[in-house]
Amino acid sequence: MAGTSAKEPVRIILHRRIDSNNAAAVEEEIRAKLTDRQQAPVVIDASALDYISSAGLRILLRVKKTRPEMKITGVSPEVYEILDMTGFTEIMMVEKAYRVVSIEGCEEIGRGSNGTVYRIDQDNVVKVYNNKDALEEIRHEREVAKLALILGIPTAISYDVVKVGDHYGSVFELLNARSFSRILAAEPEKMDWCVKEYVEMLRKIHGTVVPKGKLPDMKDTALIWAGFVQEQLDPAVGSKLIRLVQDVPHDDHMIHGDYHTRNLELQDGEVLLIDMDTLATGHPIFELASMFNAFQGFYEIDHEAIRNFQKFDYQTGTTFWKKALAAYLETEEEDRIREVEDKARILGYTRLIRRGMRRGGMDTEQGRAEIALWKSELTELIGMYDSLLF
Repeated sequence: MAGTSAKEPVRIILHRRIDSNNAAAVEEEIRAKLTDRQQAPVVIDASALDYISSAGLRILLRVKKTRPEMKITGVSPEVYEILDMTGFTEIMMVEKAYRVVSIEGCEEIGRGSNGTVYRIDQDNVVKVYNNKDALEEIRHEREVAKLALILGIPTAISYDVVKVGDHYGSVFELLNARSFSRILAAEPEKMDWCVKEYVEMLRKIHGTVVPKGKLPDMKDTALIWAGFVQEQLDPAVGSKLIRLVQDVPHDDHMIHGDYHTRNLELQDGEVLLIDMDTLATGHPIFELASMFNAFQGFYEIDHEAIRNFQKFDYQTGTTFWKKALAAYLETEEEDRIREVEDKARILGYTRLIRRGMRRGGMDTEQGRAEIALWKSELTELIGMYDSLLF
Protein backbone atom coordinates (compact mmCIF):
# COMPACT_ATOMS: atom_id res chain seq x y z
CA MET A 1 0.00 0.00 0.00
CA ALA A 2 3.03 2.33 -0.24
CA GLY A 3 2.15 5.69 -1.70
CA THR A 4 -1.57 5.31 -0.97
CA SER A 5 -3.14 8.33 0.72
CA ALA A 6 -4.63 7.73 4.15
CA LYS A 7 -7.65 9.74 3.00
CA GLU A 8 -8.30 7.52 -0.01
CA PRO A 9 -11.07 5.09 0.94
CA VAL A 10 -10.65 1.34 1.10
CA ARG A 11 -13.25 0.00 -1.33
CA ILE A 12 -14.57 -3.45 -0.46
CA ILE A 13 -16.80 -5.21 -3.00
CA LEU A 14 -19.38 -7.70 -1.76
CA HIS A 15 -20.57 -10.42 -4.16
CA ARG A 16 -23.75 -12.48 -4.57
CA ARG A 17 -24.76 -13.84 -1.13
CA ILE A 18 -23.38 -13.54 2.38
CA ASP A 19 -24.82 -16.08 4.83
CA SER A 20 -23.62 -18.48 7.52
CA ASN A 21 -21.87 -20.64 4.93
CA ASN A 22 -19.38 -18.00 3.79
CA ALA A 23 -19.58 -15.22 6.42
CA ALA A 24 -16.30 -16.21 8.11
CA ALA A 25 -14.38 -16.20 4.83
CA VAL A 26 -15.87 -12.83 3.81
CA GLU A 27 -14.93 -11.29 7.14
CA GLU A 28 -11.38 -12.60 6.84
CA GLU A 29 -11.06 -10.99 3.39
CA ILE A 30 -12.34 -7.68 4.71
CA ARG A 31 -9.95 -7.65 7.67
CA ALA A 32 -7.03 -8.42 5.37
CA LYS A 33 -7.85 -5.37 3.24
CA LEU A 34 -8.12 -3.15 6.31
CA THR A 35 -4.95 -4.27 8.08
CA ASP A 36 -2.56 -1.77 6.47
CA ARG A 37 -5.13 1.04 6.18
CA GLN A 38 -6.02 1.79 9.78
CA GLN A 39 -6.89 5.47 9.21
CA ALA A 40 -8.58 5.20 5.80
CA PRO A 41 -12.35 5.54 5.38
CA VAL A 42 -14.21 2.41 4.27
CA VAL A 43 -16.69 2.15 1.40
CA ILE A 44 -18.60 -1.13 1.06
CA ASP A 45 -19.70 -1.57 -2.58
CA ALA A 46 -22.85 -3.69 -2.48
CA SER A 47 -23.82 -3.31 -6.13
CA ALA A 48 -23.12 -7.02 -6.79
CA LEU A 49 -24.70 -8.24 -3.52
CA ASP A 50 -27.99 -10.15 -3.90
CA TYR A 51 -28.64 -11.22 -0.31
CA ILE A 52 -27.24 -10.77 3.18
CA SER A 53 -28.20 -12.81 6.24
CA SER A 54 -27.88 -11.99 9.94
CA ALA A 55 -24.37 -13.47 9.85
CA GLY A 56 -23.40 -10.94 7.17
CA LEU A 57 -25.07 -8.11 9.05
CA ARG A 58 -22.96 -8.88 12.11
CA ILE A 59 -19.82 -8.48 9.94
CA LEU A 60 -20.98 -5.00 8.93
CA LEU A 61 -21.57 -4.10 12.58
CA ARG A 62 -18.07 -5.18 13.56
CA VAL A 63 -16.50 -3.16 10.73
CA LYS A 64 -18.66 -0.17 11.66
CA LYS A 65 -17.45 -0.39 15.27
CA THR A 66 -13.81 0.16 14.23
CA ARG A 67 -14.57 2.42 11.24
CA PRO A 68 -17.46 4.71 12.33
CA GLU A 69 -17.52 6.56 8.96
CA MET A 70 -18.12 3.38 6.97
CA LYS A 71 -20.49 3.81 4.03
CA ILE A 72 -22.40 1.19 2.03
CA THR A 73 -23.12 2.09 -1.60
CA GLY A 74 -24.91 0.63 -4.63
CA VAL A 75 -27.45 -1.24 -2.50
CA SER A 76 -30.19 -3.05 -4.47
CA PRO A 77 -33.85 -2.58 -3.41
CA GLU A 78 -33.92 -6.13 -2.03
CA VAL A 79 -30.81 -5.70 0.13
CA TYR A 80 -31.86 -2.17 1.12
CA GLU A 81 -35.14 -3.57 2.44
CA ILE A 82 -33.18 -5.97 4.68
CA LEU A 83 -30.93 -3.17 5.95
CA ASP A 84 -33.90 -0.88 6.50
CA MET A 85 -36.01 -3.46 8.37
CA THR A 86 -33.11 -4.33 10.67
CA GLY A 87 -32.36 -0.68 11.46
CA PHE A 88 -29.02 -0.52 9.67
CA THR A 89 -30.11 2.51 7.64
CA GLU A 90 -30.43 4.39 10.93
CA ILE A 91 -26.97 3.60 12.25
CA MET A 92 -24.79 3.81 9.13
CA MET A 93 -24.68 5.53 5.74
CA VAL A 94 -26.51 3.41 3.18
CA GLU A 95 -26.91 4.55 -0.44
CA LYS A 96 -29.25 2.78 -2.81
CA ALA A 97 -28.32 1.81 -6.34
CA TYR A 98 -30.11 4.32 -8.51
CA ARG A 99 -31.91 3.64 -11.75
CA VAL A 100 -30.39 5.53 -14.68
CA VAL A 101 -32.70 7.84 -16.66
CA SER A 102 -31.90 9.70 -19.88
CA ILE A 103 -33.41 13.13 -20.61
CA GLU A 104 -32.14 13.25 -24.19
CA GLY A 105 -34.95 14.62 -26.37
CA CYS A 106 -37.26 15.14 -23.36
CA GLU A 107 -39.45 18.24 -23.07
CA GLU A 108 -38.36 20.71 -20.39
CA ILE A 109 -41.49 21.63 -18.44
CA GLY A 110 -40.08 23.57 -15.50
CA ARG A 111 -36.95 25.27 -14.26
CA GLY A 112 -36.08 26.70 -10.85
CA SER A 113 -33.06 27.78 -8.85
CA ASN A 114 -32.35 24.20 -7.70
CA GLY A 115 -33.13 22.14 -10.78
CA THR A 116 -34.94 21.50 -14.05
CA VAL A 117 -38.03 19.34 -14.63
CA TYR A 118 -38.35 17.15 -17.74
CA ARG A 119 -41.20 14.97 -18.97
CA ILE A 120 -39.67 11.52 -19.49
CA ASP A 121 -42.87 9.80 -20.68
CA GLN A 122 -46.62 10.37 -20.79
CA ASP A 123 -47.06 9.61 -17.11
CA ASN A 124 -43.85 10.75 -15.41
CA VAL A 125 -41.53 13.72 -14.98
CA VAL A 126 -38.07 13.94 -13.44
CA LYS A 127 -36.62 16.89 -11.57
CA VAL A 128 -32.86 16.97 -12.20
CA TYR A 129 -31.00 18.84 -9.47
CA ASN A 130 -28.25 21.32 -10.32
CA ASN A 131 -26.15 20.17 -7.37
CA LYS A 132 -24.36 16.92 -8.22
CA ASP A 133 -24.47 15.90 -4.54
CA ALA A 134 -28.19 16.56 -4.09
CA LEU A 135 -29.34 13.56 -2.05
CA GLU A 136 -29.91 15.72 1.03
CA GLU A 137 -31.86 18.25 -1.08
CA ILE A 138 -33.98 15.42 -2.48
CA ARG A 139 -34.66 14.10 1.00
CA HIS A 140 -35.66 17.60 2.14
CA GLU A 141 -38.00 18.17 -0.79
CA ARG A 142 -39.69 14.81 -0.31
CA GLU A 143 -40.22 15.53 3.37
CA VAL A 144 -41.68 19.00 2.84
CA ALA A 145 -43.88 17.77 -0.04
CA LYS A 146 -45.22 15.05 2.24
CA LEU A 147 -45.83 17.66 4.95
CA ALA A 148 -47.71 19.88 2.48
CA LEU A 149 -49.87 16.95 1.36
CA ILE A 150 -50.71 16.08 4.96
CA LEU A 151 -51.65 19.71 5.57
CA GLY A 152 -54.04 19.66 2.61
CA ILE A 153 -51.98 21.12 -0.25
CA PRO A 154 -52.40 19.00 -3.42
CA THR A 155 -48.96 18.08 -4.73
CA ALA A 156 -47.04 15.29 -6.41
CA ILE A 157 -44.81 13.09 -4.24
CA SER A 158 -41.57 11.71 -5.60
CA TYR A 159 -41.66 7.91 -5.78
CA ASP A 160 -38.12 7.26 -7.04
CA VAL A 161 -34.62 8.71 -6.96
CA VAL A 162 -32.60 8.22 -10.14
CA LYS A 163 -29.28 9.11 -11.74
CA VAL A 164 -29.34 11.44 -14.75
CA GLY A 165 -25.79 11.62 -16.06
CA ASP A 166 -23.67 12.91 -13.17
CA HIS A 167 -26.69 14.34 -11.37
CA TYR A 168 -29.49 12.99 -9.19
CA GLY A 169 -33.16 13.33 -9.99
CA SER A 170 -36.57 12.80 -8.38
CA VAL A 171 -39.30 11.08 -10.40
CA PHE A 172 -42.92 12.20 -10.03
CA GLU A 173 -46.09 10.83 -11.56
CA LEU A 174 -47.88 13.60 -13.47
CA LEU A 175 -50.33 11.98 -15.86
CA ASN A 176 -50.86 14.14 -18.96
CA ALA A 177 -50.33 17.23 -16.82
CA ARG A 178 -49.88 20.70 -18.32
CA SER A 179 -48.40 23.68 -16.52
CA PHE A 180 -50.36 26.92 -16.28
CA SER A 181 -47.56 28.54 -18.30
CA ARG A 182 -48.24 26.15 -21.17
CA ILE A 183 -51.98 26.79 -20.93
CA LEU A 184 -51.51 30.57 -21.00
CA ALA A 185 -49.13 30.34 -23.97
CA ALA A 186 -51.39 28.08 -26.03
CA GLU A 187 -54.82 29.29 -24.91
CA PRO A 188 -54.66 32.98 -23.92
CA GLU A 189 -58.45 33.06 -23.68
CA LYS A 190 -58.10 31.02 -20.47
CA MET A 191 -56.27 33.87 -18.69
CA ASP A 192 -59.11 34.62 -16.26
CA TRP A 193 -59.63 30.93 -15.46
CA CYS A 194 -55.90 30.54 -14.76
CA VAL A 195 -55.90 33.63 -12.53
CA LYS A 196 -58.87 32.27 -10.55
CA GLU A 197 -57.29 28.86 -9.98
CA TYR A 198 -53.87 30.36 -9.29
CA VAL A 199 -55.21 32.71 -6.61
CA GLU A 200 -57.40 30.01 -5.11
CA MET A 201 -54.33 27.80 -4.61
CA LEU A 202 -52.34 30.77 -3.29
CA ARG A 203 -54.99 31.46 -0.64
CA LYS A 204 -54.99 27.77 0.30
CA ILE A 205 -51.22 27.88 0.80
CA HIS A 206 -51.28 31.11 2.80
CA GLY A 207 -54.17 29.84 4.92
CA THR A 208 -52.22 26.77 6.04
CA VAL A 209 -50.62 26.91 9.49
CA VAL A 210 -47.38 24.94 9.68
CA PRO A 211 -46.34 23.18 12.92
CA LYS A 212 -43.45 24.98 14.57
CA GLY A 213 -40.01 24.05 13.29
CA LYS A 214 -41.19 22.07 10.27
CA LEU A 215 -40.21 24.69 7.67
CA PRO A 216 -37.63 27.49 7.50
CA ASP A 217 -38.70 31.08 8.23
CA MET A 218 -38.56 33.17 5.05
CA LYS A 219 -37.81 36.30 7.06
CA ASP A 220 -34.40 34.86 8.00
CA THR A 221 -33.60 34.37 4.32
CA ALA A 222 -34.81 37.87 3.42
CA LEU A 223 -32.54 39.36 6.08
CA ILE A 224 -29.59 37.67 4.38
CA TRP A 225 -30.58 39.30 1.08
CA ALA A 226 -30.99 42.67 2.76
CA GLY A 227 -27.67 42.38 4.60
CA PHE A 228 -25.85 41.82 1.32
CA VAL A 229 -27.65 44.62 -0.52
CA GLN A 230 -27.23 47.08 2.35
CA GLU A 231 -23.55 47.36 1.41
CA GLN A 232 -24.46 48.37 -2.15
CA LEU A 233 -26.74 51.29 -1.15
CA ASP A 234 -26.42 54.70 0.45
CA PRO A 235 -25.95 54.05 4.20
CA ALA A 236 -29.28 55.62 5.21
CA VAL A 237 -31.16 53.70 2.50
CA GLY A 238 -29.41 50.43 3.39
CA SER A 239 -30.19 50.83 7.09
CA LYS A 240 -33.84 51.48 6.33
CA LEU A 241 -34.00 48.37 4.15
CA ILE A 242 -32.77 46.26 7.06
CA ARG A 243 -35.32 47.83 9.40
CA LEU A 244 -38.19 47.27 6.95
CA VAL A 245 -37.40 43.55 6.78
CA GLN A 246 -36.80 43.26 10.53
CA ASP A 247 -40.20 44.85 11.23
CA VAL A 248 -42.10 42.16 9.31
CA PRO A 249 -43.63 40.00 12.07
CA HIS A 250 -43.09 36.27 12.35
CA ASP A 251 -45.85 34.31 10.63
CA ASP A 252 -46.35 30.55 10.90
CA HIS A 253 -48.45 30.29 7.73
CA MET A 254 -47.05 28.51 4.68
CA ILE A 255 -45.58 30.21 1.64
CA HIS A 256 -44.35 28.42 -1.47
CA GLY A 257 -41.37 30.69 -2.13
CA ASP A 258 -41.30 30.22 -5.91
CA TYR A 259 -44.97 30.54 -6.82
CA HIS A 260 -45.35 31.06 -10.55
CA THR A 261 -47.32 29.47 -13.37
CA ARG A 262 -44.70 26.84 -14.22
CA ASN A 263 -45.13 25.39 -10.75
CA LEU A 264 -48.86 24.82 -11.10
CA GLU A 265 -49.90 21.76 -13.10
CA LEU A 266 -53.38 20.80 -14.32
CA GLN A 267 -53.85 17.02 -14.20
CA ASP A 268 -57.22 15.49 -15.02
CA GLY A 269 -59.01 18.61 -13.83
CA GLU A 270 -57.03 18.85 -10.57
CA VAL A 271 -54.56 21.64 -9.90
CA LEU A 272 -51.28 20.42 -8.35
CA LEU A 273 -48.48 22.47 -6.81
CA ILE A 274 -44.95 21.27 -7.65
CA ASP A 275 -41.31 22.20 -6.97
CA MET A 276 -41.72 22.12 -3.20
CA ASP A 277 -38.10 22.58 -2.08
CA THR A 278 -38.69 26.31 -1.49
CA LEU A 279 -41.54 25.84 1.01
CA ALA A 280 -41.23 28.08 4.05
CA THR A 281 -43.28 30.04 6.54
CA GLY A 282 -43.69 33.78 6.53
CA HIS A 283 -45.73 36.88 5.77
CA PRO A 284 -47.36 36.88 2.31
CA ILE A 285 -45.24 39.89 1.24
CA PHE A 286 -42.31 37.49 0.79
CA GLU A 287 -44.40 35.37 -1.60
CA LEU A 288 -45.60 38.38 -3.57
CA ALA A 289 -41.97 39.50 -4.00
CA SER A 290 -41.02 36.20 -5.67
CA MET A 291 -44.16 36.38 -7.83
CA PHE A 292 -43.26 39.88 -9.04
CA ASN A 293 -39.79 38.67 -9.99
CA ALA A 294 -41.16 35.64 -11.86
CA PHE A 295 -43.54 37.70 -14.01
CA GLN A 296 -41.78 41.06 -14.33
CA GLY A 297 -38.66 41.73 -12.27
CA PHE A 298 -36.29 39.40 -14.10
CA TYR A 299 -37.34 40.72 -17.49
CA GLU A 300 -37.67 44.49 -17.15
CA ILE A 301 -34.74 45.14 -19.49
CA ASP A 302 -34.80 42.02 -21.68
CA HIS A 303 -38.52 41.42 -22.24
CA GLU A 304 -37.87 38.48 -24.55
CA ALA A 305 -36.10 36.49 -21.83
CA ILE A 306 -39.43 35.61 -20.25
CA ARG A 307 -40.22 33.31 -23.19
CA ASN A 308 -37.29 31.06 -22.28
CA PHE A 309 -38.65 30.58 -18.79
CA GLN A 310 -42.42 31.05 -18.75
CA LYS A 311 -43.06 30.21 -22.43
CA PHE A 312 -45.30 33.27 -22.87
CA ASP A 313 -44.51 36.91 -23.68
CA TYR A 314 -43.80 39.82 -21.34
CA GLN A 315 -47.22 41.38 -21.81
CA THR A 316 -48.90 38.13 -20.77
CA GLY A 317 -46.69 37.96 -17.68
CA THR A 318 -47.45 41.56 -16.73
CA THR A 319 -51.18 41.12 -17.26
CA PHE A 320 -51.26 37.88 -15.29
CA TRP A 321 -49.31 39.39 -12.38
CA LYS A 322 -51.58 42.42 -12.10
CA LYS A 323 -54.79 40.41 -12.42
CA ALA A 324 -53.57 37.86 -9.86
CA LEU A 325 -52.54 40.55 -7.39
CA ALA A 326 -55.89 42.34 -7.69
CA ALA A 327 -57.75 39.04 -7.21
CA TYR A 328 -55.61 38.08 -4.23
CA LEU A 329 -56.23 41.46 -2.57
CA GLU A 330 -59.91 41.33 -3.58
CA THR A 331 -59.88 44.91 -4.82
CA GLU A 332 -59.83 46.93 -8.03
CA GLU A 333 -58.62 50.04 -6.20
CA GLU A 334 -55.52 51.05 -8.15
CA ASP A 335 -53.79 52.88 -5.27
CA ARG A 336 -54.16 49.86 -3.02
CA ILE A 337 -52.84 47.46 -5.66
CA ARG A 338 -49.95 49.78 -6.46
CA GLU A 339 -48.97 50.08 -2.79
CA VAL A 340 -48.78 46.32 -2.28
CA GLU A 341 -46.97 45.86 -5.58
CA ASP A 342 -44.40 48.49 -4.55
CA LYS A 343 -43.78 46.72 -1.26
CA ALA A 344 -43.35 43.42 -3.08
CA ARG A 345 -40.92 45.13 -5.46
CA ILE A 346 -38.76 46.28 -2.52
CA LEU A 347 -38.10 42.69 -1.53
CA GLY A 348 -38.05 41.52 -5.13
CA TYR A 349 -35.34 43.97 -6.17
CA THR A 350 -33.37 43.18 -3.02
CA ARG A 351 -33.27 39.53 -4.01
CA LEU A 352 -32.49 40.32 -7.65
CA ILE A 353 -29.56 42.60 -6.80
CA ARG A 354 -27.96 39.99 -4.55
CA ARG A 355 -28.57 37.23 -7.07
CA GLY A 356 -27.27 39.31 -9.97
CA MET A 357 -24.08 40.34 -8.19
CA ARG A 358 -23.34 36.85 -6.88
CA ARG A 359 -23.73 35.40 -10.39
CA GLY A 360 -21.32 37.76 -12.11
CA GLY A 361 -23.83 40.34 -13.25
CA MET A 362 -21.29 43.14 -12.97
CA ASP A 363 -19.13 41.40 -15.58
CA THR A 364 -21.56 41.96 -18.48
CA GLU A 365 -23.12 45.07 -19.99
CA GLN A 366 -26.66 43.74 -19.57
CA GLY A 367 -25.95 42.59 -16.03
CA ARG A 368 -24.64 46.02 -15.03
CA ALA A 369 -27.69 47.68 -16.60
CA GLU A 370 -30.08 45.37 -14.74
CA ILE A 371 -28.38 45.87 -11.38
CA ALA A 372 -28.29 49.65 -11.89
CA LEU A 373 -32.02 49.64 -12.68
CA TRP A 374 -32.89 47.50 -9.67
CA LYS A 375 -30.79 49.65 -7.31
CA SER A 376 -32.38 52.86 -8.64
CA GLU A 377 -35.91 51.48 -8.30
CA LEU A 378 -35.18 50.03 -4.86
CA THR A 379 -33.75 53.31 -3.55
CA GLU A 380 -36.82 55.24 -4.72
CA LEU A 381 -39.26 52.72 -3.26
CA ILE A 382 -37.53 52.61 0.13
CA GLY A 383 -38.00 56.36 0.36
CA MET A 384 -41.75 55.98 -0.19
CA TYR A 385 -42.70 53.45 2.50
CA ASP A 386 -42.15 52.92 6.21
CA SER A 387 -43.53 49.37 6.36
CA LEU A 388 -43.75 46.30 4.15
CA LEU A 389 -47.03 45.21 5.72
CA PHE A 390 -50.39 45.37 3.98
